[in-house]
Amino acid sequence: MAILALAAAAAALTLPDALAEDDDGAAAEAAATLVSRLKALRPDIPIENVTASPIPGIYALELAGGTVFYGTEDGRYLFAGDLYQLGDDELVNLAEAGRAELRHELLAGVPRSEMIVFSPAGDTRAAINVFTDVDCGFCQKLHQEVPKLNEMGIEVRYLAYPRAGVGSESYRKIVSAWCAKDPNSALTKLKARQSIPDASCPNPVAEQLDLGRQMGVSGTPAIVLQDGTMLPGYMPAERLAEIVGL
Repeated sequence: MAILALAAAAAALTLPDALAEDDDGAAAEAAATLVSRLKALRPDIPIENVTASPIPGIYALELAGGTVFYGTEDGRYLFAGDLYQLGDDELVNLAEAGRAELRHELLAGVPRSEMIVFSPAGDTRAAINVFTDVDCGFCQKLHQEVPKLNEMGIEVRYLAYPRAGVGSESYRKIVSAWCAKDPNSALTKLKARQSIPDASCPNPVAEQLDLGRQMGVSGTPAIVLQDGTMLPGYMPAERLAEIVGL
């Protein structure tokens, strides 16, 4: 789907930096009309991207956090929900495909050094990214699967997502893990409900919490595959291996 340039046609609106140029002036004008009418009613709506949908005259408005609205080119109608395409053998969730692409792009910008990574002893055959909270019961249960995942050749890359927010007890604990001399050991102890020494340092915890929100994470554990597909909740190692194709 082509990304449409709205800045010129929607004067006085603060529009996403992600919008790129499109050579279809009529389409850009129609999309600008839709955004203009919506901004007039909801000035603070966080529109990050506008794309043409596969349906003529319908545009997708992507908001911060991954929510997608669809609107008509005349700016009169707006509806929420996922758009599905009926394929020959399956229903294809086009909205989720767009969200997965965004997650993939956002994850690509996270340095490996800012994650707590549990790597296989041998070759890495696949990798999963996990937004985690050390006080989350299902996160603790998933962590018990990490040795088995590593044995299967699956690398586990943890990102911090303290659900109670910045400044909470969960936040303090997970910061201490990220700042520990041995972050892997510290995180494992916390997941086993053991205490670790308080520690502080420059850390990415708050940034990763915000990143998770941008990706649409609403609970933990949230597993994000390398292609951006998100799997909410706990899954046993065998099921995860099947999903990643091992």
